Amino acid sequence: MGRVNETGTTGFILLGFFPELGHITAVVALILLVYVAALTGNTLLILLIWLDSQLHTPMYFLLSQLSLMDLTLTSSVIPKMAANFFSGWRDISFLACGTQIFFSLTVAIAECILITLMCFDRYVAICNPLRYPIIVSPRVCLQMAAISWTGGALTSLGHTVFTLHFQICSPREIPHFFCEVMAVLRIVCEDISAYEKAVVVTSILVLLLPLSLILSSYVLIFLAVLQMNSSEGRSKALATCSSHLCVVSLYFGPGMFIYMRPGAAKTPRLNQGLFLFGTVLTPLLNPLAYSFRNKDVLGALKRLMGRCLSST
Repeated sequence: MGRVNETGTTGFILLGFFPELGHITAVVALILLVYVAALTGNTLLILLIWLDSQLHTPMYFLLSQLSLMDLTLTSSVIPKMAANFFSGWRDISFLACGTQIFFSLTVAIAECILITLMCFDRYVAICNPLRYPIIVSPRVCLQMAAISWTGGALTSLGHTVFTLHFQICSPREIPHFFCEVMAVLRIVCEDISAYEKAVVVTSILVLLLPLSLILSSYVLIFLAVLQMNSSEGRSKALATCSSHLCVVSLYFGPGMFIYMRPGAAKTPRLNQGLFLFGTVLTPLLNPLAYSFRNKDVLGALKRLMGRCLSST
């Protein structure tokens, strides 16, 4: 393949996902339907937490930040993918490609940090409930959100700049439905073995370290739950923990398969399937698994609907 100068603003061509798949229009329509449902569910959850005073607690504040991250991730990928498919225009500018890489990585890393901090919130609430209002104060919650967003943005910025500074081979065709680090690395003309090792190190810090902290915390949480005298308290604690563990698996599972597999950049089909799951299904499942089967959230939804009906 020929080599092209990367100092200009030349764009890329997105090849889309699974070109050999039949009935691709129906698949894209289904993805858009799920995207709209995820957009609606997360937006509604954020509004409920913002408008209902009974949901002004640390757990729901952190949950609203997780929903905001989901909205950012899916909205930075799916609309552009759908527009390219229906228009037949597969080009993406250099700036737009860098923007997609930055936002997708920022949100992915920020979510890993936030989910770990949410586990700390549950640990304090169950294992040290009397000191919970002091340890997890509103100021601490704001700091948790700031650490998540800032940590994700700074790490993502470094990877985005470093990925796009490599010399790209022509044709500049990215085997993916959006600009993603591993997919862009597949069309680099230089030796990137050292950078791939840096990606693995980052993945260990972002994925394995938080996951080990989460699992260690849940061992202590379950030990505390077993010592509870109230069966109702045990059931409520286990329900909250099971929801959080479900969210942990949804976020950490695909990320570990994508970024911690040897030669992950060489398996575009598997990566595309995992990213479809992460950018489409996970933002939809999160409000369902964590929130809308929660009595507090359902109560807030009923109160909001009641106010809307009374006002009309």
